[in-house]
Amino acid sequence: MARIGFLGLGNMGMPMAQNLLKAGHAVAGFDVVAASLGKLNAAGGTAAASVAQACAGAEVVITMLPAIQQVRDVYLDPQGVIASAAPGALLIDSSTIDVDTARAVSTAAEARGLAMLDAPVSGGIAGAHAASLTFMVGGSAAAFGRAKPILEQMGKTIVHAGPAGNGQAAKICNNMILGVSMIAVSEAFLLAGKLGLDAQTLFDISSKSSGQCWSMTSYCPVPGPVPASPANRDYQAGFTAAMMLKDLNLSQDAAAAAGAATPMGAQAAALYADYCGRGEAGKDFSGIIRMLRGAP
Repeated sequence: MARIGFLGLGNMGMPMAQNLLKAGHAVAGFDVVAASLGKLNAAGGTAAASVAQACAGAEVVITMLPAIQQVRDVYLDPQGVIASAAPGALLIDSSTIDVDTARAVSTAAEARGLAMLDAPVSGGIAGAHAASLTFMVGGSAAAFGRAKPILEQMGKTIVHAGPAGNGQAAKICNNMILGVSMIAVSEAFLLAGKLGLDAQTLFDISSKSSGQCWSMTSYCPVPGPVPASPANRDYQAGFTAAMMLKDLNLSQDAAAAAGAATPMGAQAAALYADYCGRGEAGKDFSGIIRMLRGAP
């Protein structure tokens, strides 16, 4: 079993760290929120007092951080991961950030002789708890081979997407599809209602027809057809609207840098910005159907 340092013990990071503990790994974790450290201790992990302490002696260091600047700070600070990691340690960043930052941090790690992967995830909080996440991994094949047994303790689908930064590229593209498709599915259910077509009937037809997609069959935005979807819990978040907006903005930044036309992605970003601006940033992203319906 491995000695693992885990940085970022929030809604995603905590259950990921807990699954590593369940698999028998020794996990030392750090988070700026003291309550998270207590929760890690209760699960059998070790609370570290700093980034450097969490990294000390770790064979693998995993980070799950909320934004680009935190990743840069945690990795590149003089007391950060790259400076503190043991020789030969494998670094895995599962945050969702821009491609350029992922590649810059990877280059800095390699300059110190450390292997690094960008490994963002799909599956949300439920997937983190169930150890059913999808990992999209960028980096060398050798580093991927080292990481795969660890990632398999936290996820079901582990895909090597190519060199450094490609994991982030895959995540950005995937979530642009998700954001656009959730809006399309929401609009279809709203139109069906206006036309006198029952939501369950539309689901029964479309979920087995050409309109089938994950936003329909796994995360249906109307109550009823998919009992596990947030629509049945007043849109309590599995994946917040704020996080969707973050990912859509990343997609648009990447599209601008690459010279790619993404008009649907741009429109989805604008709609989610509107939704979050109405005070709904903490609700599940599928709750955008309420704004489209005209609900306050």
